[in-house]
Amino acid sequence: MIIKVLGTGCKKCKELEKNTIAALNELNIEAKVEKVEEIKEIMKYKVMSTPALVIDERVVSTGKLLTVNELKKILV
Repeated sequence: MIIKVLGTGCKKCKELEKNTIAALNELNIEAKVEKVEEIKEIMKYKVMSTPALVIDERVVSTGKLLTVNELKKILV
């Protein structure tokens, strides 16, 4: 599983990355977490608001800082 956190480096984007890693650890799921900060790369996903979360090249959330519990529901 490859998870991408899209965002230009704002506080919410960094928090989403941290929450994603915490959720993966709590669920004992191995995944590669990548931070995508380049605007051109973010635009490839047709995302208009960040932070955004992409799992295996599918956008699952945009414009929202997901909690650890919300992420756990998405990941299972």
